[in-house]
Amino acid sequence: MTEKLSPDALIEAALLTQTEPLSEKEMRQLCEPPLSSDKLIDVLANLKARWHNRALQLVHTHEGWRFQIAQSAFERLGSLQEQRTPRYSRAVMETLAIIAYQQPVTRGDIEGIRGVTVSQNVMQTLQDRGWIEIIGHRDSVGRPALWATTDVFLSDLQLESLEELPPLTALGELILPDLAERLPEDEEAAEEGSDGVNAVDQISDRH
Repeated sequence: MTEKLSPDALIEAALLTQTEPLSEKEMRQLCEPPLSSDKLIDVLANLKARWHNRALQLVHTHEGWRFQIAQSAFERLGSLQEQRTPRYSRAVMETLAIIAYQQPVTRGDIEGIRGVTVSQNVMQTLQDRGWIEIIGHRDSVGRPALWATTDVFLSDLQLESLEELPPLTALGELILPDLAERLPEDEEAAEEGSDGVNAVDQISDRH
């Protein structure tokens, strides 16, 4: 006869094996009968205590609950990579900052703040990462697309909501090296010339 797993063991296994965060509803319904909200709170508290001061930590993000590598362990594990993962380019970081702090914005808005043309590669990089999306169109000539950040953006940065965004100058510290990508140098170089306007300073001046 198969031994019945406790709710703690079942939910722990689910959290360790799923690639996406689990919602509280999904975890409650894993059990038979489904767990109450109060019981799930107890289970999650027990798991957080069990994994305290270990290399994996149970965290709650905008998308749900998941295990992630502790920062101290992540820094050490980075030495196992065959090559160091490059950081995001200045063009990508400035574009992301403008969208995050000024959203919703059009591509024209972004270019007006940065002072240079935003290449398609920059927007595509952020879309591929799942950090930005089109949420509508501005009611103006040409009906330009309105861009905003996504739930994935909040989850990856371990934020519950946009209200938890740090001061603009600290945004880059939330972008972990394992999430970094680099754009092709040809189009990026044109965007980062000496004539470009410092987008961080421009956004800061508005707040």
